[in-house]
Amino acid sequence: MASGEPGVTVMGAGIFGLSIAWALARRGRRVRVIDPAGIGAGASGGLVGALSPHAPEGWTDLKAFQLESLLMAGDWWRGVEAAGGRSPGYARTGRLQPLGDDAAVAAARARAEGAATLWQGRADWAVVPATGAAWEPASPTGLLVRDTLAARIGPRAALAALAAAIRARGGTIGHGGAAGGTVVWATGAAGLADLTAALGRPMGGGVKGQALALAHAAADAPQVFAGGLHIVPHADGTVAVGSTTERDWDDPSATDAAIGALHARAVAALPALAGAPVVARWAGLRPRTPSRAPLLGAWPGRPGHFVANGGFKTGFGLAPRMAEAMADLILDGDAAGIPVGFRPA
Repeated sequence: MASGEPGVTVMGAGIFGLSIAWALARRGRRVRVIDPAGIGAGASGGLVGALSPHAPEGWTDLKAFQLESLLMAGDWWRGVEAAGGRSPGYARTGRLQPLGDDAAVAAARARAEGAATLWQGRADWAVVPATGAAWEPASPTGLLVRDTLAARIGPRAALAALAAAIRARGGTIGHGGAAGGTVVWATGAAGLADLTAALGRPMGGGVKGQALALAHAAADAPQVFAGGLHIVPHADGTVAVGSTTERDWDDPSATDAAIGALHARAVAALPALAGAPVVARWAGLRPRTPSRAPLLGAWPGRPGHFVANGGFKTGFGLAPRMAEAMADLILDGDAAGIPVGFRPA
C-alpha cells in the first residue's frame, strides 16, 4: 500500500470481506481487497439470497446478533447503493411458511408470542389463514406463518454494489499483491482449514450446497419457506430455490441430480412455479463452524490480523452487523459488539 495512514488489507472478496471493507472505507480508512479467484468466487456467489430470521424462541447470542443485522439492513444497503450507484437487490418482502399439522400450529402461535417481545415490536410473526392466492404454499391446515422481518437480496448484485461503493471511496479490489498494514482474513472454507492448522483444533470446514434459479417474475412477493426449502423471488425476474446441505461430495462446484430434486420440491410446495424454466444452477462450499456461529475477532497469536468467517447459510443476513462490529474492533479496539462465543480465542 502507499505511504501515509496505515491501511487495511482484506483477504477475500465474498460477503464478509467486502462488507468489512465497505464499513472501513465509509469511516475513512484506506482498504485493499485481495482475492485470487475474484469477487464472489466462493459461497457468496450463489443464488438464494434469503435474509431469513431464526425462530423467535430459545434466544441465543447468534439470534440476537442476526436480529440486529436484519433490522439495520435496509438503511445499511441503501447506503451502499447511494455510495456506488448500484442496487443490491434488497427488499424486505416478508416470508410465508405452511403449517402441516396441529402441533406445528401450536408451535407457531407460541413463537408469535415470543416475537412480540424478542423482535421489539419492529416486525411481526403471525399465524394467518391461507387465502388461496397463487403465491401461497400448499398448507394442510389451511394456515400459514407470515413474518415481516424476512428480506431478500441478490447475492451477486449485492457483491457488485459493495465493490462499486468501495471503489467510490478510493478502495481497490484485485486478484493479487502482498498484504500490508492490518489484515482481515475472510477466506471462507479454505480459511477455516487454515485456522484449524494454525490453532491446532477444529475450526470448521466447508459444507456443499446446490441451488437453482427459475424464470418467474414475482419481485414483490414474499419468500416461501416450506419443507426446509427457501423459495425467493428476486428483482431481476427470477425465483431462487435452495439449497442442499451435503457433507460428502466428489466435486464441490459441480451440480448434479440434486438440482432436479430441488426443482420438483419447489413446484410441489408452490405450484405457481410449474412450467418456469431453470435459468441458472449453482454449487459451492459454505463455511460452517462447529457451533454454526460466525468466527469474528482477532487472530490468536497474530497481532494486527483479524478473522471473519463461518457465515454458512446466513452470511448475507449477518453482514451489516458483522461489518460494523469488525470495523469497531479493527479501528478502535472495541470488541463489545462481538459476542464472546464468536471470537476465535
